[in-house]
Parts: sequence; structure tokens; C-alpha cells
Amino acid sequence: MDLLIPEVGTLVWMLIAAGIVFFILAKWGFPMITDMVDKRSDYIDKSLDAAKKAAERLEGIQSECDALLKETRAEKARILKEATDRREEIIAEAENRAKEAGEKIISDAREQIRQEKEEALRGLRRQVAELSVQVAEKVVMKQLDSDEEQLNMIDRMIDDVKTGR
Repeated sequence: MDLLIPEVGTLVWMLIAAGIVFFILAKWGFPMITDMVDKRSDYIDKSLDAAKKAAERLEGIQSECDALLKETRAEKARILKEATDRREEIIAEAENRAKEAGEKIISDAREQIRQEKEEALRGLRRQVAELSVQVAEKVVMKQLDSDEEQLNMIDRMIDDVKTGR
């Protein structure tokens, strides 16, 4: 029964090791992650600004097209029908193209953001897992110096699996 209760010294070393891991993550890991998120947020803002500017340019083109049609109506009555029909086609095409282009830009940006976010999360998870495994390995190796301690640990793990803990 004494083998299941760790000594106070061992608990202290485990707490120190956990503190060191937390310090390392707080010092280098978390700032790097927040920096990446901030950069990505800036990129998103710039992409949205570019999309807004494209929409404003499209509105300017629309205004120019309307002015040209009014001038054409005043000059020739015969061209009025053809110009009106053509204008509607051009506007519909321009709107469709602009809408498709805007949707594609936004879709591409969202996809890139999603991929970069997933990549960053995978990298972070990998780093945390590697650190956890290293810490756990050192703690377990420190606690299981004798063969008897190793066998007791294996028995506990088997019991845990059987009971579903």
C-alpha cells in the first residue's frame, strides 16, 4: 500500500516539473500563438477592405454606365432600344462577375484562414503532446526505478482498463 502513495519529495518534484512546463509554455508558446492569431486577423481585415474597395469600384462603374446611356438616349432614338438592351446585359454580367469574384475572394480567404488555423492548432497540439510525453516519461522513469514498482504500475494500468477508468 505504501507503494501507491508517492513521497512528499516526489510530489514536490512533480509540482516543480509541472511549473517549469507551464513557465515554458507561458514564456514562449502562448505568445507565439497569440502573435500568429493577430497576424491572421490583420490579414482578414485587409482582405475585407479589399473586397469593400472592389464593391465601391463596381458602384462607380455602374454610375458611369448610367451617364453614358442617358447621353446616348439624347443623341439617337434608334440606338435607344439597342443601348438599353445591351446596358442591362452588361450590368447583369458585371454584377454576376463582381459577385462571383467577391464571393471567390471571400471564400478563398476563409479557406486559407481555416487551413492556417488548423495548421497552427495541429502544431500546437503536437508541441503540447510532445512536451506532455517527455514530462510523463521523466516522471514515470523517476517513479519506477525497481522491477517491483514497474510490475505494480502495470497491474494498476490493467485494472484501470478493465474497470474503464
